[in-house]
Amino acid sequence: MPVELPGHTATDDGAAARTQTASLHEAAAHAGTEVRAPRRRTRARVRLAAAALLPSLLVLSACGSGDTAPTGAVAATTPGDDPVAAVRKVAAAAALLPADVRTRGTLRVGSSVGFPPGAYYPNGSDRAPAGQDIDLADAVAKVLGIRLERQVASFETILPALGSGKYDLGTGNFGVTTARLKTIDFVTYINDGQGFAVRKGNTALGTKVTDLTQLCGLTIGTGAGTTFETTLAAQKGVCAKAGKKPYEVKVYSENGATVTALQQGRIDVVMSTINGLRYQAAQPASRTAFLGEYHRLDVGFAFKKGSPLTPAFEAAVDQLIKDGTYARILKKWGTSASAIETSRINPPEHR
Repeated sequence: MPVELPGHTATDDGAAARTQTASLHEAAAHAGTEVRAPRRRTRARVRLAAAALLPSLLVLSACGSGDTAPTGAVAATTPGDDPVAAVRKVAAAAALLPADVRTRGTLRVGSSVGFPPGAYYPNGSDRAPAGQDIDLADAVAKVLGIRLERQVASFETILPALGSGKYDLGTGNFGVTTARLKTIDFVTYINDGQGFAVRKGNTALGTKVTDLTQLCGLTIGTGAGTTFETTLAAQKGVCAKAGKKPYEVKVYSENGATVTALQQGRIDVVMSTINGLRYQAAQPASRTAFLGEYHRLDVGFAFKKGSPLTPAFEAAVDQLIKDGTYARILKKWGTSASAIETSRINPPEHR
C-alpha cells in the first residue's frame, strides 16, 4: 500500500517482489508494457511471519501467491473492467517527448508493487501486477505512444535509482515533499496522504488520530523510506514536550510484514497511505480499522531532477482527465475521492 501507503503512499508505498515468469510478460505485453524480473530481497523472518496469515490476507498484502482476488474490496473489478483499453496516442502530448525517446519508443520504470490499491498481485506474484498506479502509468504510456519496461523494485530503492539513471521514472505512490523536491521532479496524478490504522476492536485511540501525541507510549509500524518514517522521525520529540513516554517506531520493507506485526500485537498502530489503509480495512482478513486522514500529500510520477520527460507526462495526465479515462480508473480502484483537477509539475508540499 506508500505515498507510500503502508504509501504509502503516498501516499508512499514499497515491496520486494518475486521473480516474474513468462506468464507475467505475456499479460503485460497485452497492455503494451514489458515487465522485468526483480531481484529477490525478502528476509527469511518476513517470509515466516507472512506464512502465518490467512491466504486472503496474503493476497491483500501482495506478499502471497493466492489465486483469488481480495474479497470485500473497496472497488469491485471484473475482467472486462479495463478503462485503459480504449486509450489512444495523442500526437500533441507525444510531441513533447524528447526526440530520442520518441525514436526509442520505450521508457524504463521502477515500480513498487505490494500495496493495494496502488499496485499489487491480485492473482499471485507469478501473474501480472494490477492497481491504480499500473493503470495510470499504462494509460499515460498509450497517450504518449510508448511502451514501459516495468521493473519491480522495493519502494525505498526507486528514488535513489532515478539519479543513477537506472530508471527513467518511478511509480509507487510517491508523495511530494519539500525534501524530495530537492532531488526529484514530480508530475502529479492523485492526492493521497498519511493516515493510521489499528487492529479491529482497538478503541484506545478513538476513531481518528489528529495529533502525534495521541501515539505517545505506543509502537508504530511503518514502511521503509516513506514519508511516514520521515514524519515520525522529525516529530520524535513531541511526546517529551508533552511530558509523555515517547513512541517507538518499527520500520518494515514489506506491507505484509507490517500487517502481520499488527495482528500479532508487536505494534499498536500502522502509519501508511490513506487509500491503502482504507482499502485494507475493507478486507475482512486484515482485521484492521482505519483511523482517518492525518496529512494530505500530492502523489506523482517521479523523475530525476531536471528530467525532460515531465512536460509530456503532465500533458498525458491532463488528457486522461479531460477524456474521462482518469475518472474511470479511479472509480475502478475506489479512489475517486483522491482525484485531482489538473496535473502539476513540482507543486509545493501541502501544509
